This record gives sequence, structure tokens and C-alpha cells, in this order.
Amino acid sequence: LSDVRPSLAGPKRPQDRVNLDQVQKVFRSGLQRPVAEGGYGISDDQLNQSAKITINNQTSALGHGSVAIAAITSCTNTSNPSVMLGAGIMANKAVKLGMQCPSYVKTSLTPGSQVVTEYLVKADLMKDLEALGFHMVGYGCCTCIGNSGPLPEPVAKAVDALDLNVYAVLSGNRNFEGRIHPQVQGSFLASPMLVVAYALAGTVDLNLAADAIGQDADGQPVYLKDIWPTEEEIREATARAVSPALFRKKYADVFAGTENWNNLDIPSGALYAWNQASTYIQEPPFFETLDKHNRTFVPFSEARVLALLGDTVTTDHISPAGSIAPDSPAGQYLQEQGVKPADFNAYGARRGNHEVMLRGTFANTRIRNRLVPDVEGGFTRYFPTDEVMPVYDAAMHYQKDKTELIVLAGKEYGTGSSRDWAAKGTFLLGVRAIIAESYERIHRSNLVGMGVMPLQFMPGESYATHGLNGEETYTLKVTGEELQPQQSVTLVARRSDGTETEIELVLRLDSQMEITYYLNGGILQTVLLDMKENRQQ
Repeated sequence: LSDVRPSLAGPKRPQDRVNLDQVQKVFRSGLQRPVAEGGYGISDDQLNQSAKITINNQTSALGHGSVAIAAITSCTNTSNPSVMLGAGIMANKAVKLGMQCPSYVKTSLTPGSQVVTEYLVKADLMKDLEALGFHMVGYGCCTCIGNSGPLPEPVAKAVDALDLNVYAVLSGNRNFEGRIHPQVQGSFLASPMLVVAYALAGTVDLNLAADAIGQDADGQPVYLKDIWPTEEEIREATARAVSPALFRKKYADVFAGTENWNNLDIPSGALYAWNQASTYIQEPPFFETLDKHNRTFVPFSEARVLALLGDTVTTDHISPAGSIAPDSPAGQYLQEQGVKPADFNAYGARRGNHEVMLRGTFANTRIRNRLVPDVEGGFTRYFPTDEVMPVYDAAMHYQKDKTELIVLAGKEYGTGSSRDWAAKGTFLLGVRAIIAESYERIHRSNLVGMGVMPLQFMPGESYATHGLNGEETYTLKVTGEELQPQQSVTLVARRSDGTETEIELVLRLDSQMEITYYLNGGILQTVLLDMKENRQQ
């Protein structure tokens, strides 16, 4: 226990723990590091860029490292009364000292349970959190899954105009690139108490363990130790405000719903009546060819690469859950349906509409497709015309051409959240196979469940070691009449000059059941086909 240190995680992955006194060092070292090496690539002439931001008659300087979002959020970290009451006590002390957060910090409080509101009010701490801007805006994932809403307009304009490297600090579970907000470059995961501290500081460019986080009403420096709650203060607040009765009271009618929810017009009948005008729920096309499905394996041939990706491509990169850009394929589709950008909501809210989610696949603002190395975001090369276009547009052109598609990737493909649309969207784009150095366990399984073949390079090998750049066409050769779990297969890469490279791969269908799922077109099709056969018997 003597080795335990206050820490955060980030700024791009939840597994990258950073000691509290090292956050500033991590920020500064990544600021100018090349993007290809995991940094942000800020040039020397951009290093001191800043803007004066005025919001609610308060003017603050916004620059690299400024905290644009500070969110006490997530179902997990807000379930601990000690840290939630601790955050409230910190807010209480800060308010008494006359402190406030810089005007550009977007603050919010979204716990997973309504009980949190009850005990914060009972402990007389809710008003202090609200005084710092941490208003209760809902219950659920919110900022943790990218539903933070837009940044204040002056902040958003300054970030875009000056290419500012601003940050989020949140008590969430994930912080992959592009997940929290498209205009936020880095995100640190922290306890609710440290979220309050960084909101007051307004920047990650400080050593919170030693530097002043702000000033009191008299202009005197205030340090973290000055507002940090003692164990006794947390213990006293817990004893005063938290009781089993609160939980019993709130969870007794947890399924009752609000008045608006209960007054919804609900259709009757055993089958759902699909509404063609809905932009939230549409009938997906997964079962359109179910009756015509042939359960034999046909290897792909002369396939093109839709995306050439590096290491640690997450499910957030593949299928973002956050905001929808107006100029993206998904945003254009919604506008064609009469939805204004202000009403887009987020990908996560529209996951019942495959037309939105399909267009959002590989559309993360931070994904880097090496087929277009100078372009960040969801773009690719359409090889027949050598045009750079959105991944969705290229995939639709390839489907018209009857060209099969694959994705080449590095290590840890599909890491992160278990997001079903990362596999569903890949399938609907027409991707036959993913070829990667390694997979995250759940995403590999989800690919199989959607009828997308996971293939894996041999240990120590990659598309780079074989001299491939994604411009080749690819044909899969499989020996034997029937697929076998984890059998060796041969990938033939044919270059434009006619030369070929044969590469041995491992078929990552790891069991006979997975082979059955794959041959049936996926797990959904397997369930329906089994039901159909049982009825016929």
C-alpha cells in the first residue's frame, strides 16, 4: 500500500496510468511529439498560441492544455459515495474561498444513479457543486461515451482557428481518441475529486501535487491540500447523508419512468411496425438474403483494401458513439431526412438506424488510414480513380463495382468497449475480412458473429514486414474442402506490376461453433436458421 500514488489515466488510453505529479510532464512531452509516434505534432510557431475567451462576462485565456471539459460522469466511478461526497466537500471549500472555474471549462454532473442526487442534497453539498458549474444534467453515460454536447461557441471557434490542443478531465471509463469530443485532443480519466481540482485549475499544464490550482478571493494561492477532504470529513458526510433507506426508496420505483416516457404513444401487436420515416429506428438488412444463403465458404478474390491501419485501433475508432459532424456521410444523410444539425443527437443514440451507423463506421475524427497519410479522419482512397473520399462513399462505389474489401491492421485491433456496431458496420460496408497482427478478444468474437472473417499474421509478421502498402489486390487461398479452427491459409498479394507475395495467415475462427456461425453468415442468422429448421421438424 505504501506504493499507491494518486494517479490519472491517459491521455489516449485508459490503461496508461500517470502519477498525478507526472501529468504535466506527459502533456508537455506529447505536445510536440510527431503524430506517428503518439503525440500531437504541435509545431514551434504554434506552441504559444492562445485566445481570450469571454463567457458570461468572464474573460479567460484558452491555450494548449486548457481543460475544455470537466465531467463527473460514468456509471462506475459515481457509484462510490466516498468520492462523490469528497468532490462535494472540495467544491464546498473552494466556494468558501471564493474560487470559480475558468469560463471556458464545460462542467457537468451525470452519475449513474438518482441516489447520488439524494445524498448530495442531504449532505448540503449539491449547491456547492452547482456553484462551480457541476449541475446535474442527467443520469447515465453522457460524457463518458461522448455525449457531452457542443463546446461553448467561442471555445469551439478558438480551438478550430488556432488548432489548440485542449483537454477533457472526466471520471469516466474510456478515453480513446475522438471518443469524448471531436475537438478535444486528449482526455485524462480521474476520480471525481480530481475532476473538481482540474476544473478549478483550468489546465493540465501544471503539477497539481505541488502547484497552486488557483487563487482565493484575496488573491492568495490555493493548493490541492487546501481543499482536499480529510478522511474524517468524508466519514462524517457519509454517516449523515448515505443510508440504505435512500437506495430502497429510489430503486423501489426504478422502472416507473417519467411522465413524458409514460405518455408515449405505444403501438400494439406482436410485431414491431417499422416506420420508414423514423431516423432513429429502421429495419436492418441483416436477414434480407437469409432464405437464399449458401452455407459454403467462398474465399475472397482480388479484394481491395478499404483501410490500412496501425496498432491499437479501438472500437471507438471503428464505430464512434459521440457527435455526428454535419459534413460527414451520417450528417448528410440526416439532413437529407430533414434533421437539422442541432437535432443530430449522437451515434450512440441512433444505433437503431443502420443507415446512420453504417455511414459512421471508420468515421472517427481521429482515425488515421495510412492509405491517405496526410488526412486525419474517416477517409480512404478509391483506387479505380485514385480519389480521396469518405470511407462510406468508397465502400458504396466498391459495392457497385462488385469489388470485395478487406482491412489491414496492426496489433490489438478492436480494443476498447464491446461495441456491436464496430462489427455490424464493418459487415455492412462490405468488408469480407480483417487481417491484423492481433485482436482484442471480444471484438474478434463480434466479427465472427457478424460473418466477417478475422485473419491473423504469424508472430513477428505484419503487412509492413511483407512490404505491403495497401495498394495491392488480395486473394485468399484455403486448402481442404472444409474450414478447420485456426487452420493455416494463404493470402496472395498482387501488386500493380504483376508481382505477387504469398503470406501464411492463421484463420481466427477458433472453434467449430464459430465456423458454423461464420458459414451461416453470423450468429443472428444461425439463431433464425435453427429456429426455422426446428419448426420444420
